[in-house]
Amino acid sequence: MMAMQPDKWGRLADLCRRAPRASLDAPHRDELRALLDDARQALDDSASPSSPSASPSAPSATPSASPSVSGLTPSYGLVGDSEPIKALRALLSKVVVSDSTVLVQGENGTGKELIARAIHRFSPRRDGAFVAQNCSALTDTLLESELFGHRKGAFTGAIADKRGLFEVADGGTFFLDEIGDTSPALQVKLLRVLQEGTFIPVGDVHPRAVDVRIIAATNRDLSALMAQGQFRQDLYYRINVIRVVAPPLRERQGDVALLARHFLSKQAAGAAPKTLSPELYDTLARYPWPGNVRELENEIERLVVLSADAARVDDALLSPRIREGADQAAVGPRSGTPALPEAVQQLERDLISRVLERNEGNKTRAARELKISRRNLIRKVQKYKLEAE
Repeated sequence: MMAMQPDKWGRLADLCRRAPRASLDAPHRDELRALLDDARQALDDSASPSSPSASPSAPSATPSASPSVSGLTPSYGLVGDSEPIKALRALLSKVVVSDSTVLVQGENGTGKELIARAIHRFSPRRDGAFVAQNCSALTDTLLESELFGHRKGAFTGAIADKRGLFEVADGGTFFLDEIGDTSPALQVKLLRVLQEGTFIPVGDVHPRAVDVRIIAATNRDLSALMAQGQFRQDLYYRINVIRVVAPPLRERQGDVALLARHFLSKQAAGAAPKTLSPELYDTLARYPWPGNVRELENEIERLVVLSADAARVDDALLSPRIREGADQAAVGPRSGTPALPEAVQQLERDLISRVLERNEGNKTRAARELKISRRNLIRKVQKYKLEAE
């Protein structure tokens, strides 16, 4: 759980008193944005039913307890204001109050575990343990022992009884990452937990009861694996009660600047605030991010390290692959090119979105930079459904 330190609240109040924003220089504006992001997350945490400030008389296992406050949807730790993220938050607000099994699907680096942790933190099981296991990290034999535990002497090296992770997660949530990489033999045992709520440790003959909510995740096409006989159909239908899709970053390019500032604030915590140059923001916005949010976070960390004591980070420090990838994306594919009107509209939409972001949503300044009238800009914002403050 995140909490704002008292000195940060004081600094936030000080910057707010120095409004309007036009009176703040670029470093202070970025500092204000970072503090506002921290404050929003802290408020989300206080709205979480697991917060110590929540009413102690509220029953901890009441599924009807809503995570929203005053009709507002929490961010669930998801940074961004794009339509895919808004839709994801809306779905999570329904998922967290249930106890159903969830399947989170998405590419590597899209934040599947972040989603699973958010579901647990806002769920009726929030007081129980959250246990995570990557199913592709261990061999089948080791994974079985890790999940279900074993009895002393069950195999060579089993010198004592060991509790399995399912037992550790009893009463809480178990996050099974990369479930598509499990073997058919292990899938049978997972199915038993879901169907009967029991498991048998390796080397034992007596089943043990367990009460866990399972959240499974995968970056693979489970339907294709079923067709190939590599994934059990009955297990698929058991874990796919509620399907949550983590959108790739290329489908939420409008969130890149917000994410970059968030990671910049996170990496520079406790140090002098840093800003990213407009050219760097433009390059980040053009790059397709095949590694998704994780790749962006790693790149921002790299920039913070390489920029040393510099207050402003220029695009010259960007990884060559990102500069080259952004340039290639700007040129576009040679085949399958969209019709000119659609391409022009997309280019105009992306440009307006970036300029509005750079000007903190101020339409007057954005229109001046775009060299169009404010009225014309408002019309285009409405046309492209761009939400700007």
